[in-house]
Amino acid sequence: MNFHWGDVLYQVISLVILVVPIGLIVYFIRESFRRKRQLNRIEEKVDAIQRNRDE
Repeated sequence: MNFHWGDVLYQVISLVILVVPIGLIVYFIRESFRRKRQLNRIEEKVDAIQRNRDE
Protein backbone atom coordinates (compact mmCIF):
# COMPACT_ATOMS: atom_id res chain seq x y z
CA MET A 1 0.00 0.00 0.00
CA ASN A 2 1.49 3.26 -1.12
CA PHE A 3 0.38 6.46 0.67
CA HIS A 4 0.71 9.72 -1.28
CA TRP A 5 0.61 12.90 0.80
CA GLY A 6 0.03 14.96 -2.34
CA ASP A 7 -3.26 13.11 -2.96
CA VAL A 8 -4.35 13.67 0.64
CA LEU A 9 -3.48 17.35 0.45
CA TYR A 10 -5.40 17.70 -2.81
CA GLN A 11 -8.49 16.05 -1.30
CA VAL A 12 -8.36 18.28 1.80
CA ILE A 13 -7.98 21.44 -0.28
CA SER A 14 -10.83 20.36 -2.57
CA LEU A 15 -13.07 19.75 0.44
CA VAL A 16 -12.21 23.15 1.92
CA ILE A 17 -12.95 24.86 -1.41
CA LEU A 18 -16.42 23.26 -1.38
CA VAL A 19 -17.26 23.81 2.30
CA VAL A 20 -15.97 27.36 2.91
CA PRO A 21 -18.25 29.15 0.38
CA ILE A 22 -21.31 27.34 1.75
CA GLY A 23 -20.33 28.29 5.29
CA LEU A 24 -19.80 31.92 4.28
CA ILE A 25 -23.20 32.09 2.58
CA VAL A 26 -24.92 30.68 5.68
CA TYR A 27 -22.98 33.09 7.92
CA PHE A 28 -23.90 36.17 5.87
CA ILE A 29 -27.57 35.17 5.69
CA ARG A 30 -27.76 34.64 9.46
CA GLU A 31 -25.89 37.88 10.11
CA SER A 32 -28.28 39.76 7.81
CA PHE A 33 -31.32 38.47 9.73
CA ARG A 34 -29.67 39.30 13.06
CA ARG A 35 -28.91 42.87 11.97
CA LYS A 36 -32.45 43.30 10.66
CA ARG A 37 -33.92 42.20 14.02
CA GLN A 38 -31.53 44.51 15.87
CA LEU A 39 -32.48 47.42 13.60
CA ASN A 40 -36.18 46.74 14.22
CA ARG A 41 -35.61 46.78 18.00
CA ILE A 42 -33.73 50.08 17.76
CA GLU A 43 -36.45 51.54 15.57
CA GLU A 44 -39.13 50.53 18.09
CA LYS A 45 -37.17 52.18 20.89
CA VAL A 46 -36.76 55.41 18.90
CA ASP A 47 -40.48 55.42 18.08
CA ALA A 48 -41.33 54.93 21.78
CA ILE A 49 -39.04 57.80 22.76
CA GLN A 50 -40.64 60.06 20.13
CA ARG A 51 -44.15 59.15 21.33
CA ASN A 52 -43.19 59.89 24.95
CA ARG A 53 -41.63 63.19 23.97
CA ASP A 54 -44.73 64.28 22.00
CA GLU A 55 -47.07 63.61 24.91
